[in-house]
This record gives sequence, structure tokens and C-alpha cells, in this order.
Amino acid sequence: MKTVQHAGSPPFATHFDGKRFFNPGAPQARGFLAALLWKLTSRPEPSPRFAADVEQSKPPSCVEGDELRVTLINHSTVLLQQGAINILTDPIWSERASPFSSIGPRRRREPGVRWEDLPRIDIVLLSHNHYDHLDLSTLRMLTELGECQFIVPARVGRLLRSRSIGPVHELDWGESLPLGRSIVHGVPALHFSARTLFDRNRTLWCGYVIEAADRLVYFAGDTGFGNHFARIRERFGAPRLALLPIGAYEPRWFMSPVHMAPDEAVRAHQILGAGTSIAIHHGTFQLGDEGIDTPKKRLHECAPVDSFLVLNNGQSVTLAL
Repeated sequence: MKTVQHAGSPPFATHFDGKRFFNPGAPQARGFLAALLWKLTSRPEPSPRFAADVEQSKPPSCVEGDELRVTLINHSTVLLQQGAINILTDPIWSERASPFSSIGPRRRREPGVRWEDLPRIDIVLLSHNHYDHLDLSTLRMLTELGECQFIVPARVGRLLRSRSIGPVHELDWGESLPLGRSIVHGVPALHFSARTLFDRNRTLWCGYVIEAADRLVYFAGDTGFGNHFARIRERFGAPRLALLPIGAYEPRWFMSPVHMAPDEAVRAHQILGAGTSIAIHHGTFQLGDEGIDTPKKRLHECAPVDSFLVLNNGQSVTLAL
């Protein structure tokens, strides 16, 4: 299925130099030496090794009518159910967000939905190739469950196809893909990509705008704060729902180009004019120096309680048009 350019507004800014992708007009992600300095000087806030407080839920097989049902599973994994279509974002059920089985960030909470209770999945959205967002073992299991479509940023498809995961559709910023009664648009994010020390920014990172059932849903993926939120609002209008990351923001000198702090997520919510925002990228893996539940606490201090929601793993909300 071919992608199409979104009509109307001019294309998003150039973000590829012929070899590598980059964040146009914005700070770039810190390099390896900066990461080493961070780790050598890091003083992480203490967090429990494991929080056994998740009440797992079983979503319905589908949702009919005009309602949108949103279930936070864990980290950036969200189940969106609307118009008999089930969409899953950045799915991870693995024990670690790492290429290794014994080292790397280990989960501090269970997924909010057991694997065997997951309904049929029609569309999987992958925001970029980091291990906490592109988990190959989970994607292989999804492929084995049935025919779901995988939508990925430019040049990420090769990795999935090499593991017999598919069918795969790649989107660049500004490209769109019609799938049944839905249209998925690739939109900018401020981040970077890498799965090894040698492939940095060889593949793209992005967010997605989903048009379905007469509403817009925006999945920001993983992103720093920037003017792309205003561009997305200008291009598509205010979303009914925005999924905005709030975690892995400390230390700011290292994280600010690629991860929003909770107060910045509130600003993004306001710029987008979102009817409702839901916090993602927190509460399951401790990837920054802040404690695992500190992003949630900080968001509660600065967010409008009626329109920016913090869900627990397994918790759902239903939104009308």
C-alpha cells in the first residue's frame, strides 16, 4: 500500500542529510562521551526494585460505535480501541528494555494487560528503534497472533523484515497511510535513533496522528519539547486525545533534547489544544535519574486534573467524540 503526502500545508522541515536523520532547528541528542559522563556522575533517585501494585485488566475484543477506549498497558504501550479497530503503540512485554537478557533496564512493574488477554490487534505503531519502544520479541509474538499491520518510521522496516515481522509500512514526516477507515500520518518528534554504537540516526523517529471515527488521536512517541507541537496543531487541528511522554527527563543537561519534563508535557498539551492528554513513558522502566513515580507526582502538581490524565498500568478510560 502506497503512502501519500498530506495535502494543504507545506512539508515539514528537511531532516535528512543523505546519510543520517537529524532534528531540524533544534538541539541534537547528546553523544557517547556525554552519556558516559552522565553515568559516571549519576545519582539516581531511589525507587523500589519492583512495585507489585498493578491491577491487570482484560480489554474487550473491540469497541463499537463512536467511543474511544484507551488502556495504558505499560511505558509507552497503549491500546486504542475505536470503530472496531484495535491499535497498539510501542508494545513491550519483555522483562528488560535491552539487547541483553541479563543487563539493561529491568521492568519495575508488570504490564497492565496479560499477554493472553490482549485482543486482536489490527495496527501496531512504532515510534523509533530504541529497545524500550521496539521490542523484537513482542513484535514476533504479535506477528504469530495474526495479520496486523506494522507502521514504522523511515528505514526501520528493514529490521522488522529481517526477523519476518510484517507486513510493514514506513512513513516519513508528512506522509500518510490509509488503512481501512483510518488514516495514519507520520509527524515530527525531537529524538534520535540507535540500537548499537554504530548506527546512530540511520533510521528516523516520529510521532503519529490517527484520523478515525471523526476524531484525531496524536501519539507523540518519544520526544523533547519543541515547536513541532504547534506545527502539528496547525496542520491537523486539535486532537481529541494526545499521548504525551513525561518520564526519563533527569538530568536535564543530558535529557532535555530528547525527553520532556512533566511541565513541558503540560505546555505541549496546551499548545496542541488537546481535549484530553494521557501521560506515557513513565512508571515501568527507570531510564533517567528521577524516581520511577516522580514524573507522575510532578505532573499532578502542574497539570489540569480534568484534561491531563495519569493512568496506572491496566487502567482504562473511555472518551466520547
